[in-house]
Amino acid sequence: MATGETGFDDVSFDLISVQYHSLKAGHDYGQYVRDAENAGRQDIAEFFRKVMSEDSARAKQCHEFLRELSGSSESGPAVS
Repeated sequence: MATGETGFDDVSFDLISVQYHSLKAGHDYGQYVRDAENAGRQDIAEFFRKVMSEDSARAKQCHEFLRELSGSSESGPAVS
């Protein structure tokens, strides 16, 4: 895999980016759940919980892929 200026190969960089954004969004969704609950909209709160769960699963999958790439010849020096 090609390695950019960061020392990370493109695929690892992309996985790290998706993982970060999924975790960040999950943090933000907690506030969205509270806002919906405060507005008396349990249906919307449940929607945000579902979205939060999906992002958590996405972040976990990225973590697993990064673990597989770590130390392999596919990863750049920053992941090895």
